Amino acid sequence: MRIDILTLFPEMFAPLKESIIGRAVNGGKLEIVITDIRDYTLDKHKKCDDAPFGGGAGMVMMAQPIASAIEAVDKNHKAKRIYLSPKGRVFNQSVVTEYALLDRILLLCGHYEGVDQRVIDLYIDEELSVGDFVLTGGEIPAMAVVDAVSRYVDGVINRESLMQESFSAGLLEYPQYTRPQEFMGLKVPDVLLSGNHKEVDKWREQEALKITMQKRPDLIKATPVSDDKPTKKNKKQK
Repeated sequence: MRIDILTLFPEMFAPLKESIIGRAVNGGKLEIVITDIRDYTLDKHKKCDDAPFGGGAGMVMMAQPIASAIEAVDKNHKAKRIYLSPKGRVFNQSVVTEYALLDRILLLCGHYEGVDQRVIDLYIDEELSVGDFVLTGGEIPAMAVVDAVSRYVDGVINRESLMQESFSAGLLEYPQYTRPQEFMGLKVPDVLLSGNHKEVDKWREQEALKITMQKRPDLIKATPVSDDKPTKKNKKQK
């Protein structure tokens, strides 16, 4: 999979060079291309924002630099183009598995008061929100999308890990324990030390259900997310 990120602040994406995502990129399983929108402005001072028509606080990112950047990195519109915005579809595990079927996505990071609407109308396939709150820019949401989607790229994460984590079966994940067996008076549940895999699986299912009912009862009523890893067989892309 290739992921293009368009931003005014490319240095914010340094964390993507670390840990699992960094290893996936270095191993050739994932391609992440970060483009500085300022490189495509026609303004000699690298200006990419201006005051909004109609007045109001803040600045708006101008259409020309963004349009030129998109046309440069995705001239033939092979990527699904996504603008990170509080007005967009809410990002969840269903969206993760949907995006994971694609060969390429492009993430546009807004900043300040947002971007000129004409960019959205002419170039963007979908607006996406990571929650009902507002951030200073789209860089942190973009990193969240990259991290969540990249985990489903072949070879990035062990398949078994993907099937047993939160939201994989519409439930939150069961508690996890490791050594030592006792810490500050709290012991690991005996069933996890029993060696009885059938009983361990039963305990984990019960705990996952209990935790979900306590913390996210809305998930119980929602349509369960398939625990199958997405495959390319039914891939659909604009």
